Amino acid sequence: MTESGTMLCTDRETPLIKVSHLGITFGGLRAVNDFSLEMGENELVGLIGPNGAGKTTVFNLLTGVYTPSEGDYYFCGQRMNGKKTHQIVQSGIARTFQNIRLFNKMTVLDNVKVAMNPHYEYNLFSALLRTGKYWAGEAENDAKARELLEIFNLEDKADAVAENLPYGQQRKLEIARALATGMKLLLLDEPAAGMNPTETEELLECIRIIRQRFNISILLIEHDMNLVMKICEHIIVIDYGTTIARGTPEEIAQDPRVIAAYLGTED
Repeated sequence: MTESGTMLCTDRETPLIKVSHLGITFGGLRAVNDFSLEMGENELVGLIGPNGAGKTTVFNLLTGVYTPSEGDYYFCGQRMNGKKTHQIVQSGIARTFQNIRLFNKMTVLDNVKVAMNPHYEYNLFSALLRTGKYWAGEAENDAKARELLEIFNLEDKADAVAENLPYGQQRKLEIARALATGMKLLLLDEPAAGMNPTETEELLECIRIIRQRFNISILLIEHDMNLVMKICEHIIVIDYGTTIARGTPEEIAQDPRVIAAYLGTED
């Protein structure tokens, strides 16, 4: 691990994330059943399925919101079952949400800087006394935050209040904040939801840039099939909590089980 707690995956033989037969039941309802996933570094995988298929539940299992009823989940070779959400974030996994969850009354810049908190080099004593170490750390984190905002063309909005941003820019800010945690795996839950075609294309380019620049892996939930087919290398399809197909975008587009799940079939 680094000093901040983020795991360093140095063994190339070990998958970045390995999920085996994960499942959860709510009061007799099987929300996710026998879900498995394996990703290496710098991979981009799509997780798709009809509304209510269990996609966000998978994300909640991977981020400690829910505890799986069965199955195992490893990140950088370490078992993650039972860990709290903040422990999972510190390990190197971050996410965004279907419904934007920004600190609305804070500035754009502070929304990004707050995610850097575990990585701050100074302690509470330095912050209270405003020592030289505090000011040096603040300057460094300010520069890093502004660099992230620049990637998303938000540098000129740094001092704006987050709730005053247009919807598409709020989506980008949420991703920038997730990147600020220093993660190795980014979970994007419908990042293009509510965006117009121009904003979606800008988001597509941003995802490409951050993946190349930060060498991170991305697991993506998205209903915009045009975006999914353009950017994902591998796709997993779930329906009623169960995986029904895996493959390349081309294979998934022609899979009759996927077509039936989305469009239905005649009796």
